[in-house]
Amino acid sequence: MENNPNAKLLRIFIGESDKIGCETLYETIVFEAKKYGLSGATVTRGIMGFGANSKIHTSKLLELSSDLPIVIEIVDYEEKIKDFTKIVENLFEQSKSGGLITLEKAEIIRYKAGK
Repeated sequence: MENNPNAKLLRIFIGESDKIGCETLYETIVFEAKKYGLSGATVTRGIMGFGANSKIHTSKLLELSSDLPIVIEIVDYEEKIKDFTKIVENLFEQSKSGGLITLEKAEIIRYKAGK
């Protein structure tokens, strides 16, 4: 992917315990992004958060949670991201999971593989 001032950032918020069958939802999304030919994906595990149900999830020792927040970020061309969003929504339906999907403007300044 070349430098592009009109790229999009797809950000997906889910829970760590969300699954499709035996596979975690975040892994499924990343593998689908790779299969779809997107430029890359990053998964970040949060230490605390809450979502639509307002239940706090935290990694504190006294309040161990098995459902910490997960954020998946993918940057690519707008058309590819918008098409992939439909795949993500389908995966949400299959997993019967809640979550949040956002789309933001992104400017790609550098995208190169290391040696």
